[in-house]
Amino acid sequence: MKTLPFTKNQIEELIGAHPTPLYIYDEAGIRRQTNRLSNAFSWNKGFKQHFAVKALPNPEILKIVKEEGSGLDCSSLPELILADRVGISGGEIIFSSNDTPAEEFVEAKKRGALINLDDPNHLDFLEKAAGLPDIICFRYTPISLRTGNAIIGDAKERKFGMTREQLFEVYHRAKEKGIRRFGLHSMPVSNELNVEFLLEAARELLSTAKEIQDTLDITFEFINLGGGIGIPYRPEDREFDIEAFGKGVKETAEKTFGSAIPALHMECGRYITGPHGYLISRVRHVKSSYKKYVGLDATMADLMRPGMYGAYHHVTVLGKENAAQNETYDVVGSLCENNDKFAIDRKLPLIEPDDLVVIHDTGAHAHAMGFNYNGKLRSAEFLLRHAGASGEGGQGPEFKMIRRAETVDDYFATLKF
Repeated sequence: MKTLPFTKNQIEELIGAHPTPLYIYDEAGIRRQTNRLSNAFSWNKGFKQHFAVKALPNPEILKIVKEEGSGLDCSSLPELILADRVGISGGEIIFSSNDTPAEEFVEAKKRGALINLDDPNHLDFLEKAAGLPDIICFRYTPISLRTGNAIIGDAKERKFGMTREQLFEVYHRAKEKGIRRFGLHSMPVSNELNVEFLLEAARELLSTAKEIQDTLDITFEFINLGGGIGIPYRPEDREFDIEAFGKGVKETAEKTFGSAIPALHMECGRYITGPHGYLISRVRHVKSSYKKYVGLDATMADLMRPGMYGAYHHVTVLGKENAAQNETYDVVGSLCENNDKFAIDRKLPLIEPDDLVVIHDTGAHAHAMGFNYNGKLRSAEFLLRHAGASGEGGQGPEFKMIRRAETVDDYFATLKF
């Protein structure tokens, strides 16, 4: 059974003032997870975690990870501006995007971000648009690893990154252009729980880096292992063993580089915030036709992962956690689309209108992927702060609004008629 950091009474008090649907993020959990990742790589003097802004682009969340020593992984101008707003700049940012416009390269270079290029042609494009930076990084997409998954796909089908042959050629050209400081990046998979596979990916990346160094006589200042660490969405899933992963990378790095190990970077998003987000929704209707349907006031516009990827998210009915789960439902929203479903043929307790439902593990790629189809409005976000979570006092948990819900006025604000 998945646990919750709040009670039904606390949620009822919150929604008395702020109607569902809404998101809640557990600050203490986010801080613990950030520290756990950093501790697993404490053996590497230059280790740096860059939180993937796309996972949860809220300034309050970015401030939390910054306080725990994290930089940011940005992929657009608005994300760079978010970094500005929370006081993160320079090498604390890695700017890693694809199909990038010239003006965004200009802004990334202006901020001193580590620029990670996705295409060998982007080296000349960057030089013309913004000038070459002192340090450059390139993204490698190896095909020697196993097939990807539904989120990131098979390596040969990905729009991201470069081939091995392109990698050697582009570092050679960068060196000829006078660049002397280098990084290397790879993001082989997404939402991966198998430690051995990510270690295999790390071995491939580190050995490639060493071969490039030896062949081209360059030195890597950093190697970015990417993100891609999964979280246990299903109750039966085993949590990713980050300590074993850190230990395995250490062994590989020492074997490959000896005592001259470059700084290692990562860009985890889902692993940091994913397990610590909760979508709270109220049951509107229970319908019986060919199947039994539980209709929520949340929709795929609030959480598209199940409809887009067929992703599993655990569902808890508040107050019925210990009730027998003898009913089979599809849990759905109100969009005019048949894939607007949070769960299909899910065993749950008997559900009635007005019940409160918690959809778990929605702290990453959830609210951030929201949209306005069918005129749906994006929901509010709250930060759950426990007494002493950030060195502050207080009496019990506090729900701090960190994004208000959209209004109909917001929906019409950009229209011209």
